Amino acid sequence: MDGILSLAAANLLTPMILCFALGLAASLARSELSIPEAAAKTMSIYLLFAIGFKGGVAVNDHGLDASLGLAILGGVMLSFGLPFVAFALLKLLTKLSPIDAAAVAAHYGSISIVTFVTATSVLQSSGIASEGYMVAVAAAMEAPAIVSALWLVARSGQAAKMDADLWREILLNGSIVLLVGSFIIGLITGAKGMERIDAFIVAPFQGILCLFLLDMGLVAGRGLKGAKGVLTAGALAFGILMPMIGAAAGLIVGLGLGLSTGGVAMMMVLAASASYIAVPAAMRVALPEANPALYLTLSLGVTFPFNLTLGIPTYVAVAQAFGG
Repeated sequence: MDGILSLAAANLLTPMILCFALGLAASLARSELSIPEAAAKTMSIYLLFAIGFKGGVAVNDHGLDASLGLAILGGVMLSFGLPFVAFALLKLLTKLSPIDAAAVAAHYGSISIVTFVTATSVLQSSGIASEGYMVAVAAAMEAPAIVSALWLVARSGQAAKMDADLWREILLNGSIVLLVGSFIIGLITGAKGMERIDAFIVAPFQGILCLFLLDMGLVAGRGLKGAKGVLTAGALAFGILMPMIGAAAGLIVGLGLGLSTGGVAMMMVLAASASYIAVPAAMRVALPEANPALYLTLSLGVTFPFNLTLGIPTYVAVAQAFGG
């Protein structure tokens, strides 16, 4: 417990987390501070490209083997299975309709790439190595949860829109295309490619992540202010309990795959995070009746801050305890 608390305290005092806290506090205090939308989009593009490219380079160094395939398979199974757990937990804690519960559940089977990036930075600052191919696992975990959510809706007797437009939204979502594409570029070019753009990929990364998390704090604060009457006590409890359940499942999968301590921690982070980019876009097409104020506020306003401040250091400490 002392190790978890000390790691949490250290994580809370990092520039990334403090920037997020600044944005959240400024938004809740109704400050005029804002990040231009074009700048925020540019930063997200940079972060996705950087993490994908570095992951591809790491896999190039590591080589394509069975461990990579098994890790991706484990991630896909988590992404497909966790929405069923989330749906059952929501039915227990809330009175949400099947459509709203399924839409929320989809977010908790998919992943938050910014949480993944932040966890990567935390591991690096702690001197803990992880498998470079975990970025490929992250990309593979974006979409299966959406299919699970639509199955849950269909099982409940509700209509779900499953057509070509939805599949296009899932498979060609900008974040997935950029993450996978930059991963492939890094995989092809390897260390020589990294040498060419090292000054662009490595040095500015932490600073841009700080500014991006400042914007995420502003967005989360706005969501919390506008969520009055939407978030019940049960929904709030779900937003904290579900990432811990997901992390436990990620721990089991990571240990079963024989991942390193850092790899287990990253699998826990992926399973604990909740999407607020790819899945909301898909839900607008597939389940337009679902309430976006609910699923966006839960994923971005509740679970995202929890994971950044308390979740990540807890997952890392647990991975260290089990991995030695």
